[in-house]
Amino acid sequence: MTSTPRSPLPAPSGDVELLERLAGARRDLLAHVGQRIVGQKDVLDGILTAIFSGGHALLVGVPGLAKTLMVQTVSEALDLKFTRIQFTPDLMPSDITGTEIIEEDLATGKRAFRFVRGPVFANIVLADAPPGARIDPRCLRAQTPSHSRAPRGRDTRSACRCYRELSPRPQR
Repeated sequence: MTSTPRSPLPAPSGDVELLERLAGARRDLLAHVGQRIVGQKDVLDGILTAIFSGGHALLVGVPGLAKTLMVQTVSEALDLKFTRIQFTPDLMPSDITGTEIIEEDLATGKRAFRFVRGPVFANIVLADAPPGARIDPRCLRAQTPSHSRAPRGRDTRSACRCYRELSPRPQR
């Protein structure tokens, strides 16, 4: 799915015009996502509400309902960076926040640390638990307590300002 760049619209003259534009943009977005996702209007509304209100969403359903594809499609439609974390029993904090690695410059022989960002440095983070898992995706929030800072070696780094956690959970 590719998006065509739009020319910037003039500033709205009032609240009514702003709401009309928002309704039109929502309609266009749902139509765009509807090319790939069929019959999930209520869930899409919930995802969009979570994103635009600055919240988080917990998607619950049986496997095979395209929860991951839905979140990925919305991310692409909004041109946001999307990452996915598969929660497994051996998941480490650095698998979420990233880690520092040491690199050697072959020309000079000098070594330096370089931070490799983890998936929390995205706009939309899908925290996915496999069916039957007893792992709680809320531990993602424990790794980024303020939702805007993530540990980085000896200091912290800013995560994306519009970071949102969308977590599909299988029904039990």
